[in-house]
Amino acid sequence: MKIKMLLTVFALTAMIFTSCDDGKKKEQEEKEKERMEQMEAQKEAEMKAEKEKMEWESNSIAAKAMETDTLSTLVSALQSAELAEMFKTEEGPFTVFAPHNAAFNKVDKATLESLMKAENKDQLAGVLKYHVVEGEVTSQKLVQMIKDNNGKYEINTVGGGKLVASLDGDKVVLTDETGKKATVVQADVDASNGVVHVIDAVVMKKA
Repeated sequence: MKIKMLLTVFALTAMIFTSCDDGKKKEQEEKEKERMEQMEAQKEAEMKAEKEKMEWESNSIAAKAMETDTLSTLVSALQSAELAEMFKTEEGPFTVFAPHNAAFNKVDKATLESLMKAENKDQLAGVLKYHVVEGEVTSQKLVQMIKDNNGKYEINTVGGGKLVASLDGDKVVLTDETGKKATVVQADVDASNGVVHVIDAVVMKKA
């Protein structure tokens, strides 16, 4: 009788231990499953963020300029001044008055060649930033601001100094600090970090 009781006790004990082991195993499996699901979710989130970043950068001001043949000189200048990355990755928004190739051709050749030299990159950056405004200013907004300010609107640039915007018929004209004028020939090139307006001259600050 005692032996039968002992066997019963041993059997029950074994069942309890087995049940405990099964419970722990199941708990571990659930924890591992949860961990794997979290890792998968994190991986998916990172991949989604990377994809969105690539899409954003492919529509940035720098990307728009690079895919426009008539802005190839500007792209070279941005790269020489180490500003291309700024217009590729920074959120901005920025408004860029972008001189086309023919506009750069109007600049004295010796002056342009000097600006493009590595040792003059800070000076070149200053010239390029004079073409940049903080915030997104569409042509419609700019025209309205000109009209609201008696035909002339002063624009503060990222590079310091001012540009004066006015209208010549339905065209927006920028006058720089030296009195030179540049006309917007293509407006509202939309980008993920701002807007680009193509102009027909390189504007300069007062020396």
